[in-house]
Amino acid sequence: MDVGTLFSVEGKVALVTGGSRGIGLMIARGYAAAGAKVYVASRKREACEAAAAELSKLGTCIALPADLGTPDGCRALAAELASREPRVHVLVNNAGANWGAPLEEYPDSAFEKVLTLNVTAAFRLTVSLLPQLRAASAPGDPARVLNVGSIDGLSVPLLDTYAYSSSKAALHQLTRHLARRLAPEITVNAVAPGPFESKMMAATLARFGDAIRDANPMKRIGTPEDMAGVALYLASRAGAYLTAAVIPVDGGISGTR
Repeated sequence: MDVGTLFSVEGKVALVTGGSRGIGLMIARGYAAAGAKVYVASRKREACEAAAAELSKLGTCIALPADLGTPDGCRALAAELASREPRVHVLVNNAGANWGAPLEEYPDSAFEKVLTLNVTAAFRLTVSLLPQLRAASAPGDPARVLNVGSIDGLSVPLLDTYAYSSSKAALHQLTRHLARRLAPEITVNAVAPGPFESKMMAATLARFGDAIRDANPMKRIGTPEDMAGVALYLASRAGAYLTAAVIPVDGGISGTR
């Protein structure tokens, strides 16, 4: 056992969707700093390029602007990455959307938008990149797919985010289904983040931050190091025997309710 390389991702190629901010940026930063070649995808070109420029100060990071809201967008991103990299060791499906509205006013369009981006895009991009993921797989070190779910997919949230919580529960089940189908060449796991500092959580933390901290067994909000740590574990040799898992990264909220 070489403990010095057990958690290493040096030299691996990773794609992180939604990598220009929030959870995706935390993961991409961890991979870049640890020596991986990181591609970040985001719908907004300027934000995507700004994130890549920031992370390039730590390691190798390349912007791939893409709209994953359609199957064609997913396939186009996969084709562009495949034209650059014959092997992709890690795919992080993080791009997502949320929508909150009162129950009686909740629009059909919310479900269409949120489920398409949070579930269908993750499925389509994974399938489109299977040749590159399989090419990166090695004995004892399979390729990895990491889906970013949510604790809102593990238990019922207090907010009126019906499409979001439903989509994350679906993504957790998709994770298990793909894990069974793609083993042993590719592992498929999910993380279920709790409260982290991000654009999506900004308004909630501004209004309820103190209450959220008090209700958290760890009495704090998640940090970039917390998310990067679990992402590095899952992408490294240390996580090679784990698949079909949904890991709460929430300070114990979901496990102690």
